[in-house]
Amino acid sequence: MSASDVGMLALRVLAPVLVILIVLPMLQWVERRGAGLIQDRPGPNRVGPFGLLQPLADVVKFFMKEDLIPSHADRFLYVLAPGLATFAALTTFAVIPYGATLNIRGNPVPLVGADVSIGILYLFAVTSLSVYGIVLAGWSSNNKFSLIGGIRSSAQIISYELAMTTAAAGVILAAGSFRLTDVVAMQSGSWLSLPYRGWTVVPQLLGFVVFFVSAFAETNRLPFDLPEAEAELVAGYHTEYSAMKFAMFYMAEYINVVVASALMVTLYFGGWSFPGFHPTSLGGVVLSVLIFAVKTAFFVWIFMWVRWTLPRFRYDQLMRLGWKALLPLALLNLFWVAGLVLWNAL
Repeated sequence: MSASDVGMLALRVLAPVLVILIVLPMLQWVERRGAGLIQDRPGPNRVGPFGLLQPLADVVKFFMKEDLIPSHADRFLYVLAPGLATFAALTTFAVIPYGATLNIRGNPVPLVGADVSIGILYLFAVTSLSVYGIVLAGWSSNNKFSLIGGIRSSAQIISYELAMTTAAAGVILAAGSFRLTDVVAMQSGSWLSLPYRGWTVVPQLLGFVVFFVSAFAETNRLPFDLPEAEAELVAGYHTEYSAMKFAMFYMAEYINVVVASALMVTLYFGGWSFPGFHPTSLGGVVLSVLIFAVKTAFFVWIFMWVRWTLPRFRYDQLMRLGWKALLPLALLNLFWVAGLVLWNAL
C-alpha cells in the first residue's frame, strides 16, 4: 500500500470523526435553545449573539474546573470508564457510508471509514462496549447511586439491544449482506420498481418503529434515561465525575445520538442516496454527503425534541416495553421480511 493510499484511508476514517467533534458543541447549543423554545424560555442568550459562544464557554469551564477523584474510588477503573465510553462511541461511525464513491484518477474511493463485509456486526459489537464504560463508572465510584445507575444501564441496554438487532436483521435479510454499502445500494432504486428497491422504511415500517424506539433506550435519552434519573439517583453513574471526565461522558452521549441517527438513515432511509439520484461527478459526491448530513441532522433533532416533550418511564414500564412489546414486534417484522424475500425469490 502506497503512502497516498494510507493517507486517503486515514482521511476517510478521521474526516467524519473530526466533523462530529466539531459539531458536538453546536449540538449542545441547538438542544439548549430548542429546550428553551419548547419550554417558553430564552435558553442560552448571554455569551455571544444568541448565546452562540456558550458552547465555547462550557469547554473552557470543563478544562478549568478541578478534576476530583473520590478517595474511596477505584482509581484505575474510575479514570478508564469515561475514556472507554468515548472510544466506543467514536469508533462506531467507522463502517457507516456517508457519501457516494469518489473516483480519483480512475481509482474508486468509497466514502466510508472501513467498507468491511461484517459492517453491521462490527457496529453492534462496538456499541455493546459502551455499556462497560457506564457500568465501570458506577462501580468504581463506590457510590450507591452511581452503582444503581450503572446496573440499570446494563440491564436496559441488553434488553433493548435484542429488539434493535432483531429489527436490523430484517434489513440485513432484505439486502442479503452485512455490508452497509450494500444496504445503501439496495435502497438506491426507484420507489415504483417491482420488486421494491426504494427506502427500506416503506416495507419495514414496523421494524423502523422498533429500531427508532430502541435507539432512545440504547443512547440513554429521555424517556429512557433511567441510568441518570436525577430525581432518584442524584445524577446516576456519573454522580462522582467532574471536569473533563464528566465532559467525556457528555460527549459520548451526543456521539451515540449522532451514530444512532446515521444508522437509522443508512438502514431505513437510503443513506446518502435518493431515488433518481446517481452521482457521477465530484459535485454529485459532495451532494450525496450533504443529503446524508441533512437526513442525519433531522433525526438528531427528533432526539432533542422528544427529550423535552415526553416524561420519563418508570423502570418496570421500561423493561415491560422492551420485552413484551418491542421484541415480539421485531420478530413479527423479521417474519414479514422473510415472507417478502421468499415471495420475490419464487
